[in-house]
Amino acid sequence: MKETKKMKFTECLSHLFVFIKPYRFKLLFGILMVITAQVTFALNPTVEGMITTQLASDISSHQPIQIDKVVHILCILFTIYIVKTISQFLMAIFMTDAIQKTMFDVRNVIEDKIHHLPVSYFDQEKTGELLSRITNDVDTLSNALQQTLSRVISAVCTFTFVLFMMFRINVLMTCIILVALPVIALLSKYVVKKSQPLFDDQQNTLADLNGTINELYDGYNEILSYNQQEHALKRFEKDNERMRVSSFKAQFVSSLINPLCSLITYLSIGCASLVGCLQVLNGTIALGQLQAFIRYIWQINDPISQISQLSSAVQSAFSAMSRLFTFLNQPIEEDVVSKCQIDEVRTIEFEHVQFGYDDNLLMKDVNIDVHQGQTIAIVGPTGAGKTTLTNLLLRFYDVKGGSIKINGIDIRELSYHDLRKLFALVLQDTWLFEGSIEQNIAYGNEKALKNEIVEAAKQANVHHFIRTLTDGYDTLINEEGSNVSQGEKQLLTIARALLKNPEVLILDEATSSVDTRLERRLQGAMDRVMENRTSFVIAHRLSTIINADKILVLEHGDIVEQGSHEELLNKNGVYARLYNAQFAK
Repeated sequence: MKETKKMKFTECLSHLFVFIKPYRFKLLFGILMVITAQVTFALNPTVEGMITTQLASDISSHQPIQIDKVVHILCILFTIYIVKTISQFLMAIFMTDAIQKTMFDVRNVIEDKIHHLPVSYFDQEKTGELLSRITNDVDTLSNALQQTLSRVISAVCTFTFVLFMMFRINVLMTCIILVALPVIALLSKYVVKKSQPLFDDQQNTLADLNGTINELYDGYNEILSYNQQEHALKRFEKDNERMRVSSFKAQFVSSLINPLCSLITYLSIGCASLVGCLQVLNGTIALGQLQAFIRYIWQINDPISQISQLSSAVQSAFSAMSRLFTFLNQPIEEDVVSKCQIDEVRTIEFEHVQFGYDDNLLMKDVNIDVHQGQTIAIVGPTGAGKTTLTNLLLRFYDVKGGSIKINGIDIRELSYHDLRKLFALVLQDTWLFEGSIEQNIAYGNEKALKNEIVEAAKQANVHHFIRTLTDGYDTLINEEGSNVSQGEKQLLTIARALLKNPEVLILDEATSSVDTRLERRLQGAMDRVMENRTSFVIAHRLSTIINADKILVLEHGDIVEQGSHEELLNKNGVYARLYNAQFAK
């Protein structure tokens, strides 16, 4: 589900305002403090010029310097400095608080969005790109709001107030300075237009690089075992080189603004200063006014330079916003309010179920009838559609035709929560999160008591292992559960399923990645969890499903055979060939 349409800048701002709105008063107060600080900043040169004019007037008239007037002006200047400092302090507090709370909400919404996206989205989206949105893009936007926003507002206010003060001093000199502004604006617009696509490419390349790093890390053991370190390094270097080139192009083109604008600005400053000196000699303006004007020239140059320098940060922020909000606009799973509650699963029926992607049907007419307490084994070659069958039952995907019913009720009439609470999954690829063993077992049943957790662990044959650990049930599972063996992780997930006490259990090749000795432990635990419970078992090792009530044999998405182990062997069909092939091994 690749995103191709780029969001417009105005659309990004409207989405951003939704997040800022709850904190708008804090943000507006912070902006008011920015304006106050820049007003006082704009008054400085004028007040300082008043001191120069007073001293020059007293000296030229051969009179004693009027200390009281100078002190009075200095008091005004000191007051301006205090107001400016307090304004900047308050601005930092209120703007930082508003922006960080905004970004907190953005991260929460992204995380919530991920949990409500259809599974099909993740089939086509790289993990690295998702991580890039949650981390890099959010950080880019956060930095832009935290630093760039205040600087842009400050630059605009400074330019406006300083320009007003310059006009008050001398219109001619101010017009000379202003002549340069349209040229600077056109140059800036041209450079921004050229560099924006480069910044988009930079953000996308960074996402690709993150995806490569994540993939190489996940497959680290395989890389070592196949001696593919050099190949992995070359792949990383290739993506890293793309990142270097795209970053260089974006930064180089955007950095052209500053030197070009500075050259034009310095030429206009030189001309205005020359005219100012002539007007002082003619007595048109006072010496202190010329001093103030020259100060203003440098003050007005600062916001122009800042805006040109900040253009790259603004463009990066726009690219990040566009990616973030395009992602947040992805359609979510449409949920429904359950028309009724199901507390006990008596029957599960697949009626003429069809499923596929686009116009390609993978399942054309699947019919299954399951009764309470039955164990249904699903077998078949790789790619036959075994896992797809259980994914449809959990509504990770929706059927294209036909229906799946529980107790005669179409599962599409149940909310996702009400449907999925009936099931527990034990997968081949176990998932444990960073936390204690107790927390991992209680996942999905956080209200479980300690004795219930221990009992589930005992039934799953993992209690003895936990007791051998120094911290027992409080032992922390590290990232990706790498401090626990594959077999123990599998037993912990079985304990988790036992504790949930589901109506229906789904075991997806839960023993395929362990040795024969551990398989016996796992099989014993699974037999206990399946006892008197409706169960679907996806099996690679056919020896584990001999006692299943019904075995479904899938091939190319269709059920080609079904029956008990003995019945299927007697048919001497697909199942018999699969079983005999494994037995021959």
